[in-house]
Order: sequence, then C-alpha cells, then structure tokens
Amino acid sequence: MDQVMSSSEVMHIRDQGAEHLSHETVKKLVKQSQEAKRQSYSPYSKFRVGAALLTAENKVFTGCNVENACNALGLCAERTVIVKAVSEGHRCFKAIAIASDLEDKVISPCGGCRQVMREFGSNWDVYLSKPDGSYVMMTVDELLPTSFGPEDMMSHVSDVTNAS
Repeated sequence: MDQVMSSSEVMHIRDQGAEHLSHETVKKLVKQSQEAKRQSYSPYSKFRVGAALLTAENKVFTGCNVENACNALGLCAERTVIVKAVSEGHRCFKAIAIASDLEDKVISPCGGCRQVMREFGSNWDVYLSKPDGSYVMMTVDELLPTSFGPEDMMSHVSDVTNAS
C-alpha cells in the first residue's frame, strides 16, 4: 500500500541554491544532453529533445523524449530524466541542460516540465541550448515565476489541520 509522505519528508527537498557551475561543467552537461537527444523516440513529430540532469551529489542522468501514438502518453526529455533520477533516490538537483535540433533559438521546456522541475526546488539552473553548444542559463524560478510548489501544499495541509 502506498504511504503518504509527512510534511517533514517532503520538506527535505531543499533548493541547492544558485551555486553556478563552471563553464567547462556546463559545456559537458550540454554535450551530454545533445548525446541523449540521439536516443529520442519521436516518429510522429520528428522533434528530438535530450536532457542531462546534474544531481547535488554530482551524478548525471540523461534522458530523451519518448512519443506515443496517443499524444497524451508521450514523455518529454526533462520529465524522463527527472523520473530516472528520482527512481534512483535523488531528490536535489543542481542543473539540467536541454537540447533539441532548433538552430534559430534555444529549446525551452513546456509548462508541464517546468512544473515537474519546480517540484524539486525553484533555485536550480536550467541550461537551454542550441545544436552549436551555445546556451542560455535561467533558474527554475525564472522559468516559472510565482509558482506553486511542495511548500504550498504543506501550508495548505497545516491550514486544514489547524482548522479542525
């Protein structure tokens, strides 16, 4: 049977802070996201996306988008890589790099991916890249300002508990 997390279990997920990575580390992370893009399963849209996620423990996970004939069942690269990391016990992230084949602008995560990233903090880096390796760095908070996150759920739970 599934167990519900207590507020103390959820609140252990802390932002790593804006400890910016070295240029060399970012280049490597972007390259890993480009390599992950090669594994994309995108027979319908032909829009390949790869992601590389750096954990607080300096472990890198990679993932790609996986489409499905039923569009709603497809997975974006960002959600794929986060699910992989979480399934291996990681909850704190430093950065994610995202790659696509767009040449005229950097790739940007969809709203669903932004919200999934936000679940694990708002103050970690997101590197939006182009195939030539150039990138723009933003934080999750900059991608999803005035967001709703786990701490909002905990305050809601305590408000309901206190009202009883």
